[in-house]
Amino acid sequence: MSFVPNGLARAAVRFKPAAFVGTFVALAMAAFIVSACGILLETGLRASVPPVRYSGAPVVAAADQKSHYEAGSGDDRSDNGAPVPDRARLADSLVAKAASAPGARTAVADVTFPVKQGKDALTAHGWGSTAFTGEKLTAGRAPGAGDVVLAGTGARVGERVTLTTADGPRDFRVSGVSGGKAPTAWFADSEAVRFSGHPGRVDAIAVLPKDGVTDDVLKSQVAKALGDKAEVHTGDGRGGAEDPGLTEAEELLTGLGGSFGGIAAMVAVFTAAGTVALSVGQRAREFALLRAIGTTPRQIRRTVATETLLVAPLAGALGCLPGIALANWWFGQLKDKGAVPEAVDLSVSFIPFAAAVGTAVVTALFAGMMAARRPARIKPGQALSEASVERLRPGWIRTPLGAAAAVGGVVLAGVAANTSGDDAANAALGVVMLFMLAVALLGPLVARACAGLFGLPMRGAGAPAALAAANSRSNARRMASAITPIVLAMAFASTLVFMHTSENKVAQNQQRDGITADHIVASRTGFDATAVREATGPGSGSAVGLLKTSVLLPMGSGGDRYLQSASTQAVTGTAADLAKVQDLGVESGRIDLGKGKVALDANLARNAHLKVGDRVELRLPDGTKARPEVSATYERGLGLSQVTLGGAEMKRHVTSAFDTEIWAKGSSAAALKHLASQGTVLDRDDYTTAQSKDRAVQAWANTTMAAVLGGFAAVAAANTLVMTVLDRRRELGTLRLIGSTRRQVLRMVRWEALLVTCAGVVIGTAIALATLVPMVRGLTGESPYIPPLLYAAFAGSAVVLGLVATTVPARAALGSSA
Repeated sequence: MSFVPNGLARAAVRFKPAAFVGTFVALAMAAFIVSACGILLETGLRASVPPVRYSGAPVVAAADQKSHYEAGSGDDRSDNGAPVPDRARLADSLVAKAASAPGARTAVADVTFPVKQGKDALTAHGWGSTAFTGEKLTAGRAPGAGDVVLAGTGARVGERVTLTTADGPRDFRVSGVSGGKAPTAWFADSEAVRFSGHPGRVDAIAVLPKDGVTDDVLKSQVAKALGDKAEVHTGDGRGGAEDPGLTEAEELLTGLGGSFGGIAAMVAVFTAAGTVALSVGQRAREFALLRAIGTTPRQIRRTVATETLLVAPLAGALGCLPGIALANWWFGQLKDKGAVPEAVDLSVSFIPFAAAVGTAVVTALFAGMMAARRPARIKPGQALSEASVERLRPGWIRTPLGAAAAVGGVVLAGVAANTSGDDAANAALGVVMLFMLAVALLGPLVARACAGLFGLPMRGAGAPAALAAANSRSNARRMASAITPIVLAMAFASTLVFMHTSENKVAQNQQRDGITADHIVASRTGFDATAVREATGPGSGSAVGLLKTSVLLPMGSGGDRYLQSASTQAVTGTAADLAKVQDLGVESGRIDLGKGKVALDANLARNAHLKVGDRVELRLPDGTKARPEVSATYERGLGLSQVTLGGAEMKRHVTSAFDTEIWAKGSSAAALKHLASQGTVLDRDDYTTAQSKDRAVQAWANTTMAAVLGGFAAVAAANTLVMTVLDRRRELGTLRLIGSTRRQVLRMVRWEALLVTCAGVVIGTAIALATLVPMVRGLTGESPYIPPLLYAAFAGSAVVLGLVATTVPARAALGSSA
């Protein structure tokens, strides 16, 4: 079949541009979604951070910042790991191996960790790192044992200062002063590794070359010397070693652009295909007349293909422009929220745009050719008769496929209801996709059923309503094309938004019942071990310090097991003191903060198939493997922390070993006053509000995705409704000719819009509930929470959209036919 433009197609686009406006808008919107998600995906794949600290070290060795987890066996074996929550580190014994590389002049162990001077936080390093950072002394000498070099603190050489490290407060002599402005401390290299809180481990190894050795040669030599114990970086790869948050940002951007982008692209393509099919179907009379005057099936197909090639590329290209704007805005928001390092730039190349334009062209071609298949092949006389009356017989291809999708959705909903955790969430996403596919494929049957069901009460609402019901029954295909995008908007927006409201509600309830502390003190710089004792003060008060972090643990079953992050509190204090400030709602066992013990949220434990007495394969924040015994399970992990263990062991596996919060009960006024000088004192209500704000930030991505998908579907719905009304000019004009008043015709159109939108809202809500119930039960153990006002806003917006998108073009059509 030739796709060379012919005169008939050019004439159709030139002289009847209004017939292609709806198709143009739908294809542009599809390209808009695909290009935006493609840009985020490409950015995730190409993300890099220019080195700052390591800019003077041509080769840097660092640990892999991903914790690997092999699942499955044989050909099905896969790595279902995840980025480490903190920073993975190297054994300091590797420094000598790196220095032994033939082209290496020296290798420097680098560590970065916080220390405190009173309330102020300083960033600490080993003095050896100045070999590649270029720091110079302005006074004094390099530090030895018991010495420190300071910058940005106003200290003078010879002074004694007290610095609090992971080991506690200790006195140091200021041996030198550097000219830097940022508050910084340098220790002797051997002491820096010890004071960092993770002795025997270093953040990275900077390797400096001998004269004449190139970066690539040195990288190869160092990689050979270290083997598989480290990753060796040059160029911008050094920035990733400097900022381990890059790995998590790559995962996030790839997930947004890939996973969400895949779902969004499917929705966009499906909706655009429906609009193209509607546009072709509306021209059935035109194609029938062409067949009657001798046009061949090949010429009909060629005309449709040529029209597509005249419209789709331009629509796709124009759709990419707002796609760039959406990707820029989305990426900027992620940066503002700290999910992406500031130094990462948005990658924009021709690839996402080529994919977006190609998607628009292929979608339009496929949908147009499928819609033109029957008008092109049937006999001319039959074509004229079918063009005047809608064909009632279901399609023999789409009906079985739609029935199969509906059955699959029901089966998968049952599977999701009988699983838990992320397994239930993943299955539930399949539920919504299958049901949406079923609605799209079975659209005419669904529309006819809705017209019959909703049309019953309309028969008693006067002649316009009765006529609207009859119209909807006899034009089910037209009605189906309008219902589908409304179902899309309602189902996806409700699923994404109400999943968050459900989790938020459960977390708020658990916090309200679980916080028994009188006061909670939070600090950005953290608290040392003495602060907990000071919080208790004289008397019978109780206090514990909490280090808030995350760990990874295996979830799922069989070959589908994977590592999932879980919120964690490492406790400084006793289990008895913890019980006085937190009511975790112990379900089984007993909280034990001893070495080798861990307590888990009961829902998390069930999802991981664990019970009291089992060993759990944890990955600590730096990726270190641990197998503590489950001592207890409790009910309030979502509101407090999903994992609870002792702080002594945990603090060796985080960058900052300081407690982030102190929870106190019965503390004296003097103790609280002292704590207030070190941090922010919150009562129970204040802390709950603060945590709710944190959850609101975390839910931003879900809300944005709901807005993108819901907004796209809403525009698609309005576009489809406008197309269907404008195509009915002849029908509306005939009603006026036989005596119907303008007001009666508009009332009929409004009743039809109300029927369509109500049907879309009901079906979309049913699909959302079929998805939310197993998903939320699996994640929280409770039923979904749907705020009535928010749901009413969603449903009301759909109804208003339908009324506006039909009434305005109907007025225009009546005006032109008057």
